[in-house]
Amino acid sequence: MSEPAPPPPRRPSVRLSPDEAWEAIEAAHTGIFTSMRRDGTPISLPLWFVVEDRKIWLSTPPGAKKVSRVRHNPRCSFLVETGERWAELKAVHLTGDAHLFEGEKVAWVDAAKDKKYAAFKTARQSMPTETRQHYEVPKVGICFVPDERIVSWDNARLDLK
Repeated sequence: MSEPAPPPPRRPSVRLSPDEAWEAIEAAHTGIFTSMRRDGTPISLPLWFVVEDRKIWLSTPPGAKKVSRVRHNPRCSFLVETGERWAELKAVHLTGDAHLFEGEKVAWVDAAKDKKYAAFKTARQSMPTETRQHYEVPKVGICFVPDERIVSWDNARLDLK
C-alpha cells in the first residue's frame, strides 16, 4: 500500500485583511462609485472621497444624477485600485448602502476633501462659467456604508518578478 500523495503546496493568498483593505481605501486617490438607474443599469463614476469610521464620504451638487439614483435605490458599490502591471494590481471592492445627508457634516466632508486633494484641484476661476456655477452651490453629502463583504486582492503578494 502506497502513501497518499502530499497535498500540493499552498499558494499565497492575494486577499487583504479588512484592516489592509481599509488602509488601501484610505490611501487611494480616486474611487469608483456605482449607483443604479431606475431600469437597473449600473452607472460607475470616478470621484474624490474621504474615509471616516470605515465609511466613504463624498459631497456633490444636489442636482447631480447620482443623488437621485441613491434616493431611488441606496444599493451601491465602491472600488479603488492601483497598479499598472498585472503583478502590481491591487483593488478593494465594497458593496453596501448610500445615504444622503445635509448640514454640518457636508462642510466637514468638503474641508476633508479640500485637504486631501489640495494639490490636485483646478482653480475655480480657471473653469468655464457653467462648470464653476455647477460646483458653487450648497452641496449634499453621500455616505456610503459598506456591508461586511469585502472583495480584495493584491497580486504583489504572489511575489512574481
